[in-house]
Amino acid sequence: MRDNVKGGALTEVSFFVLLATWEPRHGYGIMQFIESETNGRLRLGAGTLYGAIASLEKKGWIAQVESAQDKKLYQITKEGEKVAEAEKERLRSVIASAERIMEGLCVNTDTFGE
Repeated sequence: MRDNVKGGALTEVSFFVLLATWEPRHGYGIMQFIESETNGRLRLGAGTLYGAIASLEKKGWIAQVESAQDKKLYQITKEGEKVAEAEKERLRSVIASAERIMEGLCVNTDTFGE
């Protein structure tokens, strides 16, 4: 997983796992949440999901929490919340840049006779 601990972009999978664990969820619940929130665009296999969970746990961005059931529950940590917030702001900046550039290109195409 290529997530940059020093503030770079998160992978889409990591970002959505962080979002899914804003409240405690077990692995299958995380998969369901992500599929639902992305309208089926992002569907994770078990290997991808548990690889992401292991990576995010190792970084201290999510942690296992106590469960009355036999299922492992995962929840985002304070550090993980900071990382998710930073990624949200990074994505906003990307969109703002894209809109500014694309609007500029539309204006500039008129000068090229298109």
